[in-house]
Amino acid sequence: MKNSREKTVVKTSIISIFANLILVGFKAAIGLLSNSIAIISDAVNNLSDALSSIITIIGTKLAGKAPDKKHPYGYGRIEYVTSLVVSAIVLYAGITAFIESIEKIITPEEVDYNIITLIILVFSIAIKFALGLYVKKKGRAIKSDSLIASGADAFNDAILTTSVLASAIIYMIFNVNLEAYVGMLVSIFIIKAGIELIKESIDNVLGTRIESSLTNSIKEEILKEEDVKGVFDLILNDYGPDKYLGSIHIEVEDTLTVAQIDKISRRITKQVSQKFGVILHTIGVYSINTKDKNIIEAKKKVDNIVFSHEEILQMHGFYLDTIDKILSFDIIIDFEAKDREKIYQDIYDAIQKEFNSYKITITLDVDASD
Repeated sequence: MKNSREKTVVKTSIISIFANLILVGFKAAIGLLSNSIAIISDAVNNLSDALSSIITIIGTKLAGKAPDKKHPYGYGRIEYVTSLVVSAIVLYAGITAFIESIEKIITPEEVDYNIITLIILVFSIAIKFALGLYVKKKGRAIKSDSLIASGADAFNDAILTTSVLASAIIYMIFNVNLEAYVGMLVSIFIIKAGIELIKESIDNVLGTRIESSLTNSIKEEILKEEDVKGVFDLILNDYGPDKYLGSIHIEVEDTLTVAQIDKISRRITKQVSQKFGVILHTIGVYSINTKDKNIIEAKKKVDNIVFSHEEILQMHGFYLDTIDKILSFDIIIDFEAKDREKIYQDIYDAIQKEFNSYKITITLDVDASD
């Protein structure tokens, strides 16, 4: 599966490289001959696309290296680093083109468009649209963010080249020279794309919230286990495209034996790995008290105190030891809450007042998944 994905990325990127290099040659030639900064900027944009595809291939190859002692989780995150490099190249190309366009506006020069120019521009628009369709389709098939982004970029390029074509037609018909302004417009689009790509790359390096469709599906699958009464604290660590390692807590009744819980956890690990390609390396257990009515009543009191705060998203892991006088549980507070620390302290104080003879431990969990 991994080799097939890598081959698809490499093959698609090579096709993109050749297509962009052909367009660079044609656009650079007609841009220099017609003295058009808009067409030259478009050529530079295509050159950056080709370079981006080369870096994508390098990143994919490096990311495919087998894990070793120093990097036991593999090299998958290299793809995010190479995406950052590609983003910087795109941004640089846009800034360079913008500066040149401003210079042309300040010091305008005559341009010389002809029918050959129009034909080449129409040809490049068709190539870019076709390339965008192909690359985006392949990207979606193998869930490659870099290919999907490249496909979308190709569509944007086609639109930008269309604006260059429009400025050429306007000049030939009305003798109105807009090409420096169009060149500036093209460069602004390139700069915007570069900034967005950089932001996305940084998000991937920092780590972002996993899609709710995946986390909810995993939780639903685990809840199919008859003895699992609740699923909490799902944390997935991203080690490259579609490579997740994670941990989770399950809630089970206190009547189960260790042997029974062991069988349940093994079934969960196997099922989640086979169905979602996610490795759950840790499955923690929360015990539900079913015997002591006093503990059950105590939990109801805690529930009422905790959920009197509307910012609370979840409470779980309730534990009450009547012998050693220990009460503990976990809460999740909405990131949008104005003062999370105050909410935590208010809950802690209220619980301590209600259970003044107990040692209270409240863990503030991270809202890491839906």
